[in-house]
Amino acid sequence: MGRSEELFRRARRAIPGGVNSPVRAFGAVGGTPRFVALGEGAYLVDVDGNRYVDLVQSWGALLFGHAREEVVRAAAEAARRGTSFGAPTEAEVALAERVRRLVPSVEMVRLTSSGTEAAMAAVRLARGATGRDLVLKFEGCYHGHADALLAKGAGSGVATFGIPGSPGVTEGAARDTLTAPYNDLEAARAVFEAHGERIACAIVEPVAANMGVVPPAPGFLEGLRGLCAGSGALLVFDEVITGFRLGLGGAQARFGVAPDLTVLGKVLGGGFPLAAFGGRAGIMERLAPSGPVYQAGTLSGNPVAVAAGLATLELAERLDPYPGLEARAARLAEGLARAFAEAGVPAVVNREGSLLSVFFSEGPVRNFGDARAADHGRYARFFHAMLARGVYLPPSGYEGWFLGAAHGDAEVERVLDAAARAAGER
Repeated sequence: MGRSEELFRRARRAIPGGVNSPVRAFGAVGGTPRFVALGEGAYLVDVDGNRYVDLVQSWGALLFGHAREEVVRAAAEAARRGTSFGAPTEAEVALAERVRRLVPSVEMVRLTSSGTEAAMAAVRLARGATGRDLVLKFEGCYHGHADALLAKGAGSGVATFGIPGSPGVTEGAARDTLTAPYNDLEAARAVFEAHGERIACAIVEPVAANMGVVPPAPGFLEGLRGLCAGSGALLVFDEVITGFRLGLGGAQARFGVAPDLTVLGKVLGGGFPLAAFGGRAGIMERLAPSGPVYQAGTLSGNPVAVAAGLATLELAERLDPYPGLEARAARLAEGLARAFAEAGVPAVVNREGSLLSVFFSEGPVRNFGDARAADHGRYARFFHAMLARGVYLPPSGYEGWFLGAAHGDAEVERVLDAAARAAGER
């Protein structure tokens, strides 16, 4: 018995399902999850000494790979000065100023500890600012596990386990959540025509990455911007994944669409628990203590996480990794598509920037229905064939793959070589 199996057996006695976040349990692909001993740049090493090219990268948080020296040094230096104060620090101000400078629509920003917390607070703020109750979200987009946002087609984690929602989410919480298919502007327009005067906000992943990666159709984001403006609702971009990954300005800069509120996370914290939400000053100043909408957090703006976030954004500005990431991701996506075609396996590779994913599907994947119809059993077999060849993929066909600046040509070649041999395995 390997150490991962031993640890998983122990974990299941002490932790529900043996993991602290459901998709880590390999429930969608079967087998024993790999317990990680360390990360090195583009690689993971498990407790049994197996080394993998890592295409999860802490679900996209690690733009510069595992244990990047500048980030680790900044966090360690901050920790030596104190790990938590419950009082403001200069570094929090510096990070907020940097976010405001980099993200086009953000004039003010509030730091939190997780993307779930930030999305929940952004929706509460939208309701408080508009005096309305209803929220429009899109099937297959995930905005954390707050009750109202977990309802009705909530993305990768829920989809992985084949459940439509979650017990514990009350009918009352779900009642104020409206849904429409992602990339279906006409369906969204119908929702606004029926409920527009009661909609506080529409919240959307500008590039969906929790049903696998699904880029926005031309005109979809622009159309949502127009629908919200016309009805007095706020447009909220959940850029937890896309923020600072598709570019310094995130998806909103890439597509030229300005939301009213933006949710950020993952890359922002450089691998530490840190997230944020921000937007126009007139909206953000409705937050306590400036205004009546309450939001708080003991560890919000934690000095160690803030130091790691600042170091990460400084690296991103100084090194500009985005052209290289785009080129390597394009090469990887093209090579994967070629491997499946040569193996005679129907597959679609979706990509936006350094985000990509594989769907074993004969047709295009443009929404959650298309993603759900893909052959997830084949994905599970492909996952294990790649794992056996030293490549760690997301253990679910509903999750995105992430390239980072630590992945060089050698790592791309290693993944493509493994895929060429794994593609045709039954």
